[in-house]
Amino acid sequence: MKYRNLGKWGLKVSEVSVGSWMTDLHPGTATDVARDTIKLAYDNGVNFFDCADAYSGGGAERFLGSILSELPRSSYVVSSKVFFPMGPGPNDWGLSRKHIIEQLDKSLKNLKVDYIDMYFCHRPDPTTPIEETMQVLSDMVAAGKILYYGVSEWTPVQITEALGIISELRLRPMNVIQPQYNMMDRFIEDEIMGICEKNGIGIVPFSPLSQGLLTGKYRLNQPVPEGSRATHQADKQINRLLTEENLTKVEKLIKVAEELGTNLSVLALAWNLRKPVISSVITGATKPSQLENNIKASGFEIPADAMEEIEEILDYKPVFRKIG
Repeated sequence: MKYRNLGKWGLKVSEVSVGSWMTDLHPGTATDVARDTIKLAYDNGVNFFDCADAYSGGGAERFLGSILSELPRSSYVVSSKVFFPMGPGPNDWGLSRKHIIEQLDKSLKNLKVDYIDMYFCHRPDPTTPIEETMQVLSDMVAAGKILYYGVSEWTPVQITEALGIISELRLRPMNVIQPQYNMMDRFIEDEIMGICEKNGIGIVPFSPLSQGLLTGKYRLNQPVPEGSRATHQADKQINRLLTEENLTKVEKLIKVAEELGTNLSVLALAWNLRKPVISSVITGATKPSQLENNIKASGFEIPADAMEEIEEILDYKPVFRKIG
């Protein structure tokens, strides 16, 4: 496993990390598999584990905390997020000082830690001034409850406004963002990636395999595999991605991967890591075999000619408007 700095900051994170969004917490075999996967990740050099207060209503944090508590605290990096409703009350959601402080304390207890390494605003909160949110995050860094903070799924304008407020009020700096980024969704390349590079902010993208589309399990003109995410995921995100256009690209990408002696998952993760501003890719392995495959992406170099072929397949057109 190789490690990268979190942007320009000193924290080192494994190039491949493990997220808890899809962790199956049903009693029995499912939790045993999830526990084995996390332990296998750690044994193979993964030191970054991502979670959120809203995952399974706090259950994912408690589950992850029960495993990580058996390990030396200095040996792992854990993150969590705040925003989504955690109760029925008007202050049980969002990015207000009240909600952030209350949820952070709950997350610390759930994860069985004295501090959280990375803390994210899960989504923007239009009902709370950005300066209130940035101030409380800075205060929590000063209090030693979190070490680094950032945002997830904020727009370029929102990120820029936050950075301006941080500078104006001389707050603790923003260190990291967690957006979606993969071969099929390259939105952050247009503006956000440049903002992060300029300000030394690390990027730890989620869904680097595009909800499973880039694993190779979903094939053109073939039925959806039984038991796959497309058969049970409540929000149907993966189902909306299973278009003829996307699956045609998948077929071509699989051939590129095979020519390089690997598989599509490794190719897709290594493609994300081609950018130095990407500090780590958050993978959602639900069983050990997936994790064993994903970690092969760390240090995997895609040759220049293969990269050119990939770009032709993806046919990405950045947003650009010529003036004059």
